[in-house]
Amino acid sequence: MKFLFNHQNFNVLDLEKSIAFYEEALGLTVNRTYKASDGSFILTYMGDMATGFQLELTWLRDRKEAYDLGDNEFHLAFEVDNMQESYQKHKAMGCVCYENKDMGIYFINDPDGYWIEIIPGGH
Repeated sequence: MKFLFNHQNFNVLDLEKSIAFYEEALGLTVNRTYKASDGSFILTYMGDMATGFQLELTWLRDRKEAYDLGDNEFHLAFEVDNMQESYQKHKAMGCVCYENKDMGIYFINDPDGYWIEIIPGGH
């Protein structure tokens, strides 16, 4: 028996805003969308077009309050081939939320406050 990573889910309050963020910040594209027949939820899967891993964004129609993300101890990590260019882009977007210069990494946060770790290629 073999298990393979498939996707990670983030629940979001503003689906269009989140899609735009992931497109701009990380170059992800929408792979597919599933809309509930009663309009109660939408699932949008985004990918990097290089790996099979996907980010599932879940929008719930009746959800109005922000999600409790705890202490943000869980996160996604993205490897980038040009760390300096990536850092400058995210700084300009205003989404860098934590830097660890000793480790050579930094984190950005999305519109709902989820943290995404950015690491240099080869790690």
